[in-house]
Amino acid sequence: MGQTAVIDHGSATIGPNAVTQLVAALKMDGLDRVSAPIFRTAGVETWLTDPPSAMVQENLVADLHQAVRAAFPGVEGNSLMADAGWLTADYLLVNRIPRAAQVVMKLLPAVLSARLLVSAIRSHAWTFAGSGTFRARAGVPTVFEIEDNPLCRGERASAPVCAWHAGVFQQLFAVLVSRNAGVVETSCEAQGDKCCRFVVDW
Repeated sequence: MGQTAVIDHGSATIGPNAVTQLVAALKMDGLDRVSAPIFRTAGVETWLTDPPSAMVQENLVADLHQAVRAAFPGVEGNSLMADAGWLTADYLLVNRIPRAAQVVMKLLPAVLSARLLVSAIRSHAWTFAGSGTFRARAGVPTVFEIEDNPLCRGERASAPVCAWHAGVFQQLFAVLVSRNAGVVETSCEAQGDKCCRFVVDW
């Protein structure tokens, strides 16, 4: 499965975009008025008005994501979490990925751009995989895996639930590799699978 990045289980944090862009997606989708009880259930009600700006405890982010999925099950919840993922990717494109690097990646053949992007994603896996174990295999298709994914840890579902991760990957690949890029979560720990696996093709 290619190179492996093992995340330090003692760090147990996730980047703040997993929260801030979810808040933004709720507002964008007109759901902010019904969000307070959801955030209260997750024990993070203050995040609605004062979202975190630094790394946050992964268990709190997991509680929030799972509370949102419980409140908006099925297609609505997947769409909402995907929106939050796309917004996260857009934030990274504006604030974290150098403009020069983006220009180069857009000029390269897709397979080479994908390899560069996979390398960058692997280097920053700790920001979205938390204490989970992240693996990546570049190529066509590209495959990402998160084992012991903290954002769905302990959750049970009949279908994959990691639309936020899938949304981040899809938007990054669509902008930097190919506008035809698509992401499918082919296995999910919430379904009882061994890992959450995302297949990126274009």
